[in-house]
Amino acid sequence: MHIVVVNRWPRFADGVRWDNELTRYEDFIDHVGNQVSYIVDAGGAAGVLVDESLIAHLEQVDEVNDVDLLRAALVRVAEKVGPVDRLIALSEFTLGIAAQIRAELGIPGPTTAEVARYRDKVRMKQVLAAAGIPVPRFESCVSPEQVRAAAHRWGFPVVLKPVDGAASIGVHKVDDPAALERVLSSIELSGYEIEEFVAGAIYHVDGYADDESRIGFQVVSRYVNDCLSFANGAALGSVVVQQSGLRTRIEEFTQWCVDALALCTTPFHLELFVTDAGELVFLEVGGRVGGAEVPHLLNKLFGINLYEVWLRALAGQAVPALTKVGDPSGGWLVLPKPDHAVRVVEAASMRERVPIIWRELLPAPGDVLDPGGSYDAVHCGRFIVLHENEHAAEAGIRQIIDNFCFEAVPL
Repeated sequence: MHIVVVNRWPRFADGVRWDNELTRYEDFIDHVGNQVSYIVDAGGAAGVLVDESLIAHLEQVDEVNDVDLLRAALVRVAEKVGPVDRLIALSEFTLGIAAQIRAELGIPGPTTAEVARYRDKVRMKQVLAAAGIPVPRFESCVSPEQVRAAAHRWGFPVVLKPVDGAASIGVHKVDDPAALERVLSSIELSGYEIEEFVAGAIYHVDGYADDESRIGFQVVSRYVNDCLSFANGAALGSVVVQQSGLRTRIEEFTQWCVDALALCTTPFHLELFVTDAGELVFLEVGGRVGGAEVPHLLNKLFGINLYEVWLRALAGQAVPALTKVGDPSGGWLVLPKPDHAVRVVEAASMRERVPIIWRELLPAPGDVLDPGGSYDAVHCGRFIVLHENEHAAEAGIRQIIDNFCFEAVPL
């Protein structure tokens, strides 16, 4: 079988950064029994650590998320190696592009319609609402007049978000008509949706659905703050939830959503609201491994690497057992960098004050932090904590937030 992997993620051998260390293509795809080729960009080239003699062919392009560049590179790979049997892409931003190219070139794998159920925020809620699952009221954005009418019909605040976005990039919480006008004047409505604001705690569920949409492994976590707050400069983290009646309800709700969306042979990252009245309301889902420190924490707690499960399944290989042993907890925290370039003076370690920290990533004095980047960038501080009790884990996270010392000077 000829497998082509599209990679845009670097890996780090400095013993400090752990980003993408779990995406070990060399370990999880049989490079001897298969022909395995790669298409990468500059960052992704640093993430392919396979012995060069085992790579059928490697193409480097300027941007793997440019559909024309990716298609052309895939054609070149096929000309040099032979017909492509599998096209594997793990990044959320590449899933839709890969599906489009599969359809054009006749390559088996997830189709554009399948991917839309976990990439298009309008489509996913249409499917779930038709199945009777509670979702926020929503509409595709068509015109300013229609958006204004929806906002006044539902009441402020409302949320405008890209239908295919991730990590709260481009998301706007709009509190009043004046704020709505400012947002309308700053965005291109095409590709946006408007959604009612749902008050409540936000949880996320990370797991794997097999080829019959059965969830063999899932972990429920409760956010500390939320992704939109992170985009606006606040800390973001989450804590693994231990056994309770609420967790059981969330697990059952998640299986209901996965069944309705027909998610199969994929990891997923699902977010939902738990309202003050205890109602569960769907927020959104991604058909990929959760971001930030989620995969690293789950691998540490339960010994399950969701990237390994996904890659082996996509490559047609045996999937490791998804047995969840014990009921430990832990959590993670990202303290975002400023929204302007700074030079670091100090980022103080929290290990002595919070001994449950397992991993800590801090910028060094003199480092320059440029604005932007997702959760896996170098921020003011990134932490993973471990504890047998979820409340103690959350207390550790909040202790870091309250006591972290970061000093920098603007550039």
